[in-house]
Order: sequence, then C-alpha cells, then structure tokens
Amino acid sequence: MSDYDVPAGIDVLRVFCGPDGRHGNALGVVRDGRDHPDAVSRQELARKLGFSETVFVDDPERGHLDIYTPGLRLPFAGHPVVGAAWLLDLEILELGVGEVFARQDGEFSWITARPEWAPPRTLERYGSVAEVDALPAPPPGEGWLYAWAWEDEAAGRVRARGFPRRFDGIAEDEATGAAALLLSDRLGRALNIRQGHGSQILTAPAPDGTVEIGGRVVLALKG
Repeated sequence: MSDYDVPAGIDVLRVFCGPDGRHGNALGVVRDGRDHPDAVSRQELARKLGFSETVFVDDPERGHLDIYTPGLRLPFAGHPVVGAAWLLDLEILELGVGEVFARQDGEFSWITARPEWAPPRTLERYGSVAEVDALPAPPPGEGWLYAWAWEDEAAGRVRARGFPRRFDGIAEDEATGAAALLLSDRLGRALNIRQGHGSQILTAPAPDGTVEIGGRVVLALKG
C-alpha cells in the first residue's frame, strides 16, 4: 500500500496480475473526473503520477472514461479499460472509440475490443524466451515494440515484453492489453501471455473480428 504516493481521491489498481496475485501493471483511477476538468490538467496529473496510464472517470454510471499516458491522451488502452470495468463493476464502458463490453468470469475480468482501436505497435517475434528476457529496457530503436516468443506454441503460451520508447519515463510496460490484442488478432488464436516480471494476459479472438482481453485485477491503494 505504501508503494504508491498519490493524492487523495485516486485509486491505484494492478491489472493483469500473475497467478500469485503479484505484478500487474499499475493504473491510476481518478474516480471523479470533475476534479481535473480539462485536458491540460489531466495530462499534468498523469505525468506527475508516472503510471503507464491514468484513467479519469467522467460518468461512473455510464462508464465514460478518458485515458492518458504521462505524455499523451489515448482513445483506447487495454489495461485501463479492464481495470476500470472491474472497479466500476460495469458491463458497458464508453470511450472515444465506442462502447466496450465487459464481463467478470471468476477471478478474471474481460473486455471485448477491436484491433483497429489499438495504437500501432511493432510486434517482433524472437527465436526464444531467452532472447526476449535478454533485451535491454528499452532496446535501441524507435516506436512501440512488443517483443515476443513462444513458450509453448501448441498451448498458445507466449513470453512478451513491451517497450513504449516514447521517452516519457516508461522504459518498459509491465502488461499491455492493446499489444496482446494485436498479437492475438495477428496469430488468429487464443493466447496465454506472460509479460514483464510475471504479469498474465489472456486473449480470445472471436469470429466477428473482436478480441477478448482478460486478466486479474487487484486494488493496490484505495484513494
């Protein structure tokens, strides 16, 4: 609980936790978006918090969300939407891209999203898990890199690491729902992804072109 130093009124979640409940990507949730009514103040808060994403809840009943990284606003991102769906306990969330459907299934929270909603990513396959593990953070180069390798191709198990390379203080993203969505869509199959230090992301593509993204969510700090 003491790991996060945030202002009052901001919850901190860990999204896509591992089977042991550890790891996951930290998410700041501003429950009352009226406290930061404009894009400038929201961007400034997201920068100060330093999480890979911070989400502002503009309408908790309708699930209207506004998402920011430390350096830019996003129309969609995976782990903020999964986290907000769990926290608000809603079946539909409203984003700039449209309505996002959510569901709870035991310990997992799921959302349904479209690949075209996700920001561009370079999905680069490596020959082995060891090669992915050996990458520096971040690797040389430009643009968002999702480095992955099969742990067990027959079982759909993947090892991955995510590198925004935006120079906004986030050298490595611990768990990236949007990149997992794109990888599942490209491969055309359900995946069980181990990302970062031990986060877990599940995906399941559907015949209509959508992809479900699921994971565990933990409340790390009640604001």
